[in-house]
Amino acid sequence: MDFTKKTVKDIDVRGKRVIVRTMLNVPIEDGKIDDTMRLQAAKPTIEYLLDQGARVVLISHHSDKDQSLEPVAAALADVLNHDVSFIPSVLSSDVERAVNALKPLDVLVLENLRFHPEEEQNDDAFARSLAAYGDIFVEDDFTACHRAHASLVGIPKYLPAVAGLGLELEVDTITKALEHPKKPLVAITGGAKVSTKIPILSFLLKKVDSVFVGGAMANTFLAALGKPVGKSLVEHDQIDLANKILEEAKAAGKTILLPVDVVVASELDPPTNVRTISVDDVGENDIIADVGPQTIGQLDELFNHEGTIIWNGPAGIFETDEFSGGTTALADKIISSGAYSLVGGGDTCDFVDNAGLHDKFNFVSTGGGASLELMSGNKLPGVEALLDKEA
Repeated sequence: MDFTKKTVKDIDVRGKRVIVRTMLNVPIEDGKIDDTMRLQAAKPTIEYLLDQGARVVLISHHSDKDQSLEPVAAALADVLNHDVSFIPSVLSSDVERAVNALKPLDVLVLENLRFHPEEEQNDDAFARSLAAYGDIFVEDDFTACHRAHASLVGIPKYLPAVAGLGLELEVDTITKALEHPKKPLVAITGGAKVSTKIPILSFLLKKVDSVFVGGAMANTFLAALGKPVGKSLVEHDQIDLANKILEEAKAAGKTILLPVDVVVASELDPPTNVRTISVDDVGENDIIADVGPQTIGQLDELFNHEGTIIWNGPAGIFETDEFSGGTTALADKIISSGAYSLVGGGDTCDFVDNAGLHDKFNFVSTGGGASLELMSGNKLPGVEALLDKEA
């Protein structure tokens, strides 16, 4: 299924004031930005608008509601190699004057939208005030489009609203990987909780040929099978559901692969008594923190260079060196498989970027929650609010 919403290329933006909901939610340490992945992803849409002679107003949130976007505006100027102005306000007479003074090719960044609680409340008056700054609205922040916030679903009520090039690429790539994949299609899921991944697991089982479950969520499945899990993180209230998923997979002829060996410790912080053992040998005081090499070796039977691998969720507590081996080996295994590889989910993308492996995968999504929602078969409010392409 092709992307069904109008994009910035389907509308005349020349000389227009274009409000772009873009990705400026980047890590900031001591006022500096080292990770510019999202700024790079925002670049194609902004450059397209500049090439068309638009007047560009950029709006965004930051996860830290007290964090100014001023340092991000400066970093964006470097990424674009183009002047970027910043104004420390969202709604004010100063913003109105700055917007009205914009000339073609000018770029203006407004302050963090989450300085205003009305943003997350999807306040209509707030959305209408934002919309007054532009003639056209472009949604290009895939990371936030699973949220029904004022800047995402409110502004499109008042302005012609289309997708940016980054948003189109994200939705199109993930959708096609699920709907028209190169077979076999293998899903790798991990992370801490089964409960947050049940929708994606249930949906993926209808699409994939096999699933590998790692991370702490594998503990719940192991417990469902009667395996010892010691003091590991287990969602006991999800064990019946885990059993149901295992039964559904078996009935559908789908393979769900679980760890056969694990890295355990007596304590996690700092790690003590770290060792690799069979899942059958986990002691009552052990905490499962990663998967072992035999588990990673099993993946050879699933991976095919002609197929597709969708990876969402780390194999262990990768932030700790002693427990990062499984996730590192998993990444290497995916890369060396030669299969088409798509990475989604915040923790997984963070690992890939921190490990310098971004370019080794075919596609790394910028969105955590949004990619999860899309991979669960759900519609995204920020996408649904945009104009449809004519049939």
